[in-house]
Amino acid sequence: MRSDSRLSRMLHVLVHMQLLGGTETSDTIALMLKTNPVVVRRTMAKLKQHGIVSSEGGPGGGWRLLRAPADLTVLEVHRALTDASVFTLALSADHPACPVERAVNARLSHAMSRAEAVLAEEFGATTLADIAREFQPAG
Repeated sequence: MRSDSRLSRMLHVLVHMQLLGGTETSDTIALMLKTNPVVVRRTMAKLKQHGIVSSEGGPGGGWRLLRAPADLTVLEVHRALTDASVFTLALSADHPACPVERAVNARLSHAMSRAEAVLAEEFGATTLADIAREFQPAG
């Protein structure tokens, strides 16, 4: 099963953008992520739709942060990228009349909901500025 690294990759890009303090082109971001600029534009467009970044074409153009890093949470970036659960586990639907399958699904569903709530709380409490402070030398 393929894992989804969009959140960590976009957080990486956004923190770099904050630290560099300017505008980054899709080509530059693509080099950073070792991907195609088209993939960058498609992903950054989702962030743009949620007011996280803006874009400007032409010479000197590119992507730039619209929000202060201290006001932008990991949860907001995650929700801009996808409305899917962070968990890729699926419940079985092979035997919906089976009481064992129903019990398994109920228990797993409950546990995943609780875990996702904890994760959302942590993501909501973590900002881009928090991440940037993790590796910057104390000033």
